[in-house]
This record gives sequence, structure tokens and C-alpha cells, in this order.
Amino acid sequence: MYTKLHTKSYNNNDRLFFLLNPNEDIAENDPVRVVDAVVESLDLSEFKKLYREKGRCPYHPKMMLKIILYAYMNNIYSCRKIERQVQRDIHYIWLAAQERPDFVTINRFRNRVKKEINTIFTQVVLLLAERGFITLDVEYIDGTKIESKANKYTFVWRKTVEKNRAKLQEKIRVLLQQIDEVIAQDKAAETEAAEFTPETLDSLIGELKEALAAEPEPSDKERKKRQREKKKQIKELEKHRDKLDEYDSRLEQMGERNSMSKTDPDATFMRMKEDAMNNGQTKPGYNLQIGTENQFILDFGLFQTPGDPLTMIPFYTSFHNRYGRLPQIGVADSGYGSEENYRFMEEAGIEAYVKYNWFHREQRMHYEPNPFSPQALYYNADGDYYICPMGQHLKRAGTIRTKTESGYVSESAVYKARRCEGCPLRGNCFKAKGDRIIEVNHRLNEYRRKARERLTSEEGIRHRGRRCIEPEAVFGQMKYNMAYKRFRHFGMDKVNMDFAFFAIAFNLKKMCSKIAKQTQNGGNTPHCGLFLPISRFLSPENRIFWEKTQKSVA
Repeated sequence: MYTKLHTKSYNNNDRLFFLLNPNEDIAENDPVRVVDAVVESLDLSEFKKLYREKGRCPYHPKMMLKIILYAYMNNIYSCRKIERQVQRDIHYIWLAAQERPDFVTINRFRNRVKKEINTIFTQVVLLLAERGFITLDVEYIDGTKIESKANKYTFVWRKTVEKNRAKLQEKIRVLLQQIDEVIAQDKAAETEAAEFTPETLDSLIGELKEALAAEPEPSDKERKKRQREKKKQIKELEKHRDKLDEYDSRLEQMGERNSMSKTDPDATFMRMKEDAMNNGQTKPGYNLQIGTENQFILDFGLFQTPGDPLTMIPFYTSFHNRYGRLPQIGVADSGYGSEENYRFMEEAGIEAYVKYNWFHREQRMHYEPNPFSPQALYYNADGDYYICPMGQHLKRAGTIRTKTESGYVSESAVYKARRCEGCPLRGNCFKAKGDRIIEVNHRLNEYRRKARERLTSEEGIRHRGRRCIEPEAVFGQMKYNMAYKRFRHFGMDKVNMDFAFFAIAFNLKKMCSKIAKQTQNGGNTPHCGLFLPISRFLSPENRIFWEKTQKSVA
């Protein structure tokens, strides 16, 4: 039997007036409340100098910071998508107190605070330390390559620029010899050995134009042809000047690097782990270094060099500038095991759990060292000589000094055997002509010996096992869980700004995750007290969410 279905009235064309209460619709333990409370507790006094006292009232920087951080926590990095969420999602509407900044305003705010956002990141880390999530006593360091926004075919190589610049210098010299002017001939003779510069060419072009303008009007065809030829040569010289200026600017932008991108001059071409074609193709990117503890990001730095060894000392300097001290313990993989880094950590009082090149090989069960390697030869410290397997002495023959890219000077002692001719073990010992020569860095060997003792101790084994789940896990969450695999800005300053926002959001998201787990376990931990200041910030007398304010601009 058919019965009439009764439903609630529905007509979306009617004008509806309604008022939402976010405190009822948003759960008490929602991460958005943690974001709100943390930002309310931060000191944003440095933001005041970024605004003008006159003009239209700007949006409150705390409100802008909240919605951006909450968007980054939810894998939303586009300003247009953040604008859409502020209009639709109740969590963003609650954070923005019904304000609706557009995507231009959001992007302008991010660029405006690109220097001050690093201070906010430091404040958040200190808050985590105050609440007991981290101690800042131990730092696990690792690096990864993040691709730039620039196209992969915008490469500029130093060797190519230098080669083309040398060819251009020769073209200019030949052109000046062809110009039938005393000025050009004198300039070509002066710069026979020296190089041309855009400034010298510019002054020369000016003089040639003045000389050409001072000539009388040609009357016959031959003189007109000669004048046209001079104008053509001057125009060609102007092209060479512009090209030389371009080459010089490229070399200046590259600095000490070997490559750069045309659209993002701060990016360097590096080999990425994400290689879809498996052909080892280089892409423009940055070398991101992070330090973590309990999977919280303590510090970060972006470098233009692909290698890791030269980044450790600047990275520790950044840590000291942020927190006024250095960590007591530093843990890193073999990519950082250089003499310069070992010496810095020892002099700075950092207990170094840093591997060296062949540490993993030494820890294998069936490892047998090569009896002919310099490390396996017996060394007599009193006589300063080595003894080969045949009993021959390798005596000190000199010292070799090498300088790294950072300017650090390393010394290696050179030892040479007296006579290797006719030795039955020569084929296994070495294959070069003459007597065997070895180079030994005694200081580096001593640092490696100390590192081996630390790494094989009980504490070292614990740190080695912990390092695999510290920065590596953060990189995995960053790239695959939060889809942060490529930068979305050009330039080092903007890339730093964008990752600072991400690092703050990552730490807040990790903190919310730990609080949720602790709440499930009964909350009997030191961290559960974090909700006490949250309830204070969210009390009704201190927070007015739905009062309409004057329309503003950022």
C-alpha cells in the first residue's frame, strides 16, 4: 500500500538567515584549535614595522598567519585554494572570523613576512622545547634535493659560458682590427693581452659614433658605401657588447657554482632521487638540510651546493644564531665525515656521532681489510715511518697541503719506499712505476678513530638506529604524505620563506598527532598540559568570533 513520504521542507531559493556557532561544530581536540592557541601565544611585534600607519586597515597578521599555517598542515599550498577554503570550510571561516582575504592578499602577506617568518619558526621550536616535546640537546642532520620551479631545460653551464666568452673576445679583437679608424686601432692595440669589458666597448662605441657624425655628408657612391660599412660595424660591435654583458652577468650570478637556471638564477642543477627516466638527468634545485629531534624540525637551511660536507658548519652556525647555543650531540651519516667537520665539532664541544666513508664496510661480519692499504700498514709513531708486508720502511718524504672549497687547509704526509724493484708482492701492493708512495692524513685518521669508538659504543648504536627514523622519516612524510616535492617560488629568499611556513606547519601537525596519541593513552604524560593555555585563549570573554569587522586589506 502506498504511503505518502513526509520530509522536511527544502527550498534553496528562499532567503535564509542563520548564525553558526563554531564552538559547537568544531571538536574541542581539533587541530585547528591548537593552531589558534599557538599563534595567539606568539610574539608578532616584528610584523608591525611591515605595515603603514596610514591608509586602509590591514587584516590582522595573526589571522593571516593562522589560515596559512592551517592550510599548509592540510597539504594546501596554493593561495587560490586557500582563498577557496576561507570561503567554504568552517575551520578556516572560524580562524578568519568571517573575513575573506583573496589570493592576492594571502600571497602579498607571505612575501611581506619572508624575513620575519624565520623568527616565528624559532618561537614555535622554543615552545615545543618548553612543553617537553624536544630538548634541543641532540640534532639528527640529513639533506635532500628539492626541485626548483624552474624548467629543467633552462640550464646555464659555467664551462660553456667561459668558452663562448673567450670566443667573443677574439671576435671583438678581429672586428676592431677591421674597423678603419684610428680610435679602434689604438683600442685593439691597448687590449692585445687584456680582456674587453662592456664598459670599455660602450665608451669605444660612443667615440666611433661621434667620429662618424663629424664626417661630412658623402657625395659619391664609394663614400656612401664606406659610411654604411662603418655603421654596420658599429652595430655589430653593439651586439658583441650586449652579449659580453650577458656572459659577465651569468658568471656573476653563478658565483662559485658550475651551473644555474635562467629563470631561477639561485637554483643549481643537481641530480635528484626522483629520476623518472633513470638517466641521471640533472634538474634545477636546492640542497635542503634539516636537523630533527623526535621527528620535529629544529632547524633548516637551503644551500646551492649539491654536496653535503660543506653545509654542516653553516648549518650549525644557523642553529647557534637561532637558539644561542649548539646541541650537545650531533648525529649524521657518512656524507658529513670530513676532517673540517670533525674538527669543528670537536672544538665546538659537540659529541660527534658522524660516520666516515668506509664505516659500514668495517661493520660487516666477513670484512677483511686489504693488507696493502695505508690503513692496514703498521705505523711507527716514534720513527714516523710505515712498514710494508715485506718489512720495508716507508719513510717521510714531504707534506701535501690541499684547500677545500670553503678555504680549509688539510695536510697529508707523504711516505715513500726505498726500493720496490723485485718485490714478490709488488703486483698485489701497487701497480704504478717506481717505488710505492702513500699519502696519510694523520689528523683525519685520529678523528675517524674517535668516531669509530663513539659509533660502536652502546650510545652510538642507539643514535645510529635512531637516525634512520629521524630526518629520513621527516623527508618521507614531507614528500609523500604532504606532497611537498617541489618549490613553488623563484629565488632563494622566497624559497626560504615558503619552507619556513611548511616547517612551522609540519611541527604543529606533529604536535597535534602526539597530543592525540597521548590523549588516547590516558593523557598521563607531561605534554597533556598543553591544553591548559589553549582553553585560556579560547575562553568566550577573550575570543569574539562572529563580530563583523571593517573590510580590510593586507
